[in-house]
Amino acid sequence: MHRWINLGLLILFPLSWFAPLMRAGLLPLFGLSEISVMTGLRSLWSTDIFLALIVALFALVAPMLKTITLALIHWNLASARLTHGLGMLGKLAMADIFLIALYITLAKGVGVGRLETAWGLYLFTACILTSLWVSWRTEQ
Repeated sequence: MHRWINLGLLILFPLSWFAPLMRAGLLPLFGLSEISVMTGLRSLWSTDIFLALIVALFALVAPMLKTITLALIHWNLASARLTHGLGMLGKLAMADIFLIALYITLAKGVGVGRLETAWGLYLFTACILTSLWVSWRTEQ
C-alpha cells in the first residue's frame, strides 16, 4: 500500500509547489496576495540567487529525489540499500517546513501587515510527513 501512496506523492508534491502557502498584505484594508513555493522562488531568484537555489533544493529537489528513489526501490528497480541515505533527504525537506513556519511567526510578530496561512502549507506539510512515513515503512 505504501508504494501506491508514494506514487501519489509524485503528483501531490508538484501540486503543493503551486498551491498558496500563505496570503500576505501590508495593511488589513487591502487585498492579500497569495504566496506559493514557486512564486517565492521566482521572487527570490531576482534578489538572491544563492538563497533561491537553497530553497529549491529543500522544497523541490530533495522531496522529489527521495520520492523517485523510493518508487524505484518499491518496484525493485533500485537496491534497497539506498534507503539508508534517504533519511538525509527527508530532513532537508523538513527544513523547508521549519523555515516557512519561522517566517510566518516572525512576520506575525512584527505586526506590520497581515499574514494568513493557506491550504497549500498544509498540503506541503502533509506531503513531507507522508514521505517520511513511506520511507519509514520501506525500511521496515
